[in-house]
Amino acid sequence: MTLIARLMTIALFLPNAVLAEMPKVVTDIAPVHSLVADLMQGVGTPDLLIPPGSEPHDYALRPSDARALQDADLVVWVGPALTPTLGDTIARLARDAGQIALLSLPDTVRYNYDDAAVFSAEDRGHEQGEHDGGIHDEGLDPHAWLDPANAQVWVQVIATRLARMDPANATIYDTNAQLLQAALSDLTARTQATMAPLKDKRFLVFHDAYQYFETRFGLRATGALLESDATQPSAARLAALRAELERAPVECLFTEAQVNDKVSQAVTGGAEIPTATLDPTGIDQGPGPQLYLRLIEQMADQFATCLAGNG
Repeated sequence: MTLIARLMTIALFLPNAVLAEMPKVVTDIAPVHSLVADLMQGVGTPDLLIPPGSEPHDYALRPSDARALQDADLVVWVGPALTPTLGDTIARLARDAGQIALLSLPDTVRYNYDDAAVFSAEDRGHEQGEHDGGIHDEGLDPHAWLDPANAQVWVQVIATRLARMDPANATIYDTNAQLLQAALSDLTARTQATMAPLKDKRFLVFHDAYQYFETRFGLRATGALLESDATQPSAARLAALRAELERAPVECLFTEAQVNDKVSQAVTGGAEIPTATLDPTGIDQGPGPQLYLRLIEQMADQFATCLAGNG
C-alpha cells in the first residue's frame, strides 16, 4: 500500500486518535523502533534510545533517554543478550512501565553464536530453546531482527499490547499491523527469490551476526573473522581462516562500517577478495517506519551484488 493510501486509511480513525492519550513507548535499537513506529502511525511516535551507529552492548544512556524511560508506558527491547545493562536500567527508571523483551517471546527463532572460525553445516541453524530446555542469554546471538519471520511474530505481539493499552486507537494499530504483516510477507518472498541462486556461494562475514538472515534465505557463511562484535580474533582463529582460504577461495568478504580493516588484512594476507559492507542496524538509514524494510532490502542487495561477482 502506498503512503498516501495508508494515510487515507488511518485518517478514517483520526478522531479517536486525537481524543485518546498516546501511549509513551520507548524502544532500544533502530530496527525495533522502525517496527513500532510503523504500528503507531496515525497515533504517535515511539522514542529511540540507541541511534544507528552506536554500540548497543555498552551504550551509555543520555539524560534525555533517562527521562524517556521514566515517562514510558511501554518499553520494547531486544533483550539483555544485546544490551546487558538495559534490563537493570528499565527496572530502575521505568518501574511502572510494561515491557516486551522480544527475544523472550514464544515463536521467536533464536540461534546461538557459532564460536568456530570456520562454520560446519551441522552446527549452523540450531535454534536455542528447542532442545536445551529453555532460553539463555549466554551464547545467544541477539541479531534476531534480521529474520523477517521474527519481525512478523513481534509485530503481532506489539500491536496487541498497544491495543490493550490504548483501546480507543485499537483499530488503527490493527490496521497498521495488517499492512505491515503484508509488507513483511512480500519482502520475505522477494528476498527469497533474490537469494535462491546464491545458496552455494562461499563467503566470510566480519562477525557472526547474520545467521538469522542466512538461515531464513538459504545462505551459509563459510566463517567469521570475529565470534561477536565484542571480541577480538585469536591467533588460532586467524590461522584457521587462512587455512580455509588456502583450501578453497571465497567469493566475498562482508565487512561492516566502523571496523578495523587490519583484521581483514590479517586473514586475507593481501589476497584480492571482493568486499562489501553489511549494515545490521540501519546506520545508513534514517530512523522511522521504513527503516526495517529498507535494511533487509539493502542487505539482500549487498549479498546479491557481491556474491554474483558484480561487487
